Amino acid sequence: MTDRSTLRQAPGAAGTRILGVGSFQPEKIVTNDDLSKIMDTNDQWIRDRVGIIERRFAEKDESLVDMAVKAGTAALADAGVDPSEVDTVILPNCTMPTQIPNAAAQVADRIGITHPAAFDLNAACAGFCYGLGVASDLIRAGSAKTALVIGAEKLTDHVDPVDRANAIIFADGAGAAVVGAAGTPQIGPVAWGSAGEHVDLIYMRDDKWIYQEGQSVFRWATTQIAPIALRALELAGLEPSDVDVLIPHQANLRIVEAIAKKLRAKGGREDMVVADDIKYSGNTSSASIPLALDHMRKAGTVKSGDVVLAVGFGAGLSYAGQAFICP
Repeated sequence: MTDRSTLRQAPGAAGTRILGVGSFQPEKIVTNDDLSKIMDTNDQWIRDRVGIIERRFAEKDESLVDMAVKAGTAALADAGVDPSEVDTVILPNCTMPTQIPNAAAQVADRIGITHPAAFDLNAACAGFCYGLGVASDLIRAGSAKTALVIGAEKLTDHVDPVDRANAIIFADGAGAAVVGAAGTPQIGPVAWGSAGEHVDLIYMRDDKWIYQEGQSVFRWATTQIAPIALRALELAGLEPSDVDVLIPHQANLRIVEAIAKKLRAKGGREDMVVADDIKYSGNTSSASIPLALDHMRKAGTVKSGDVVLAVGFGAGLSYAGQAFICP
């Protein structure tokens, strides 16, 4: 009887960390006053309901792939990682105009990343946290060594420009993170899940326009997301008092503030920094968390070594969160 070879698995890393981050936003700034010229709204009405002051819209010839390339390139530069070192590209998004080919392979090629594993991931506004969790686990399992995760969206392609409920909220942009191995964990386990019974609260109407039941989403997010954030801390072995920075998905400033209030009620610090990037970026779905992180680092409100708690939520309904150390 011939002896058979035994299967083996690649050796993984003890932990993972974010090596660098980057972002990109289109140049075109759209204020609330600009929107009031094409729909029945005004600056104060928008500020009171969602907290947005202005947002960025991509030009017609500026694609999701274009924005992802710029954000990914910036993240690699920040990390000091050459494209040749990247073996996996994950691109969370929900607004690619075609299902195939995927965005990730196109972005990788344009950045100069040769023959990586490349795939898109659609968890809508929870996409970046999903992607970060997948990247971290792939590296710990030995299936990847260095991953580039890029959340990118061109939401303006899918928003009815005169739909007051949605056109005031959504915007365009991309944010990215480079993930690599670490001797000790610097990215915590992902706490994730879905509530498919609420699938009708956010969807693509007529296969073209984004629709959401705003009040129902607000009630769900303000009651269900803080427990997910606390679960992410528990999985990472942390307490709310350990959190220096909270970055919820930038869906609505009132939702962000409600999540922060609930964390503080559970022991979170009063001096915990809370992202409010939605004020000047709008809701950029899977791009919102890395966009906010990059903007806060550049502004100096977040520094290297800070404990960050991120939590995303959106269509599906899908949600995910994890704690990590700021690079």
